[in-house]
Amino acid sequence: MPRTSKADAAVSIDEPEIEGRYAELDGYTVAFETHKADLDPAALFQGLPEDRCQCPHWGVVLSGRIILRYAGHDEVYTAGDAYYGAPGHLPLLFAGTELVEFSPTGALAESMAVIGKNLQAGRP
Repeated sequence: MPRTSKADAAVSIDEPEIEGRYAELDGYTVAFETHKADLDPAALFQGLPEDRCQCPHWGVVLSGRIILRYAGHDEVYTAGDAYYGAPGHLPLLFAGTELVEFSPTGALAESMAVIGKNLQAGRP
């Protein structure tokens, strides 16, 4: 059975806002993320259907909080919460938040391709 840990996962992102370590396990990407600053990344999702993340995510908030915004409501998750982020969400991220998240690698790659283009275009 495949496995990983935060120590085993390579640092893929180390920016002022986020440190992310990622590993793929049998078609799922495991993310160990530490959010260092408050961030509303909504502009990065422009170009996806409804300009929202279409990748499902399952995760656990280890510390801090995240908010997933949907068209008709928001869902708030705090330390100790397990969560499911359904397609069609926009995250709000807060400094001091650590989480472990699982996402289907193919769907995540589709969202990340758009996010990458938006970062190159200078969107915040």
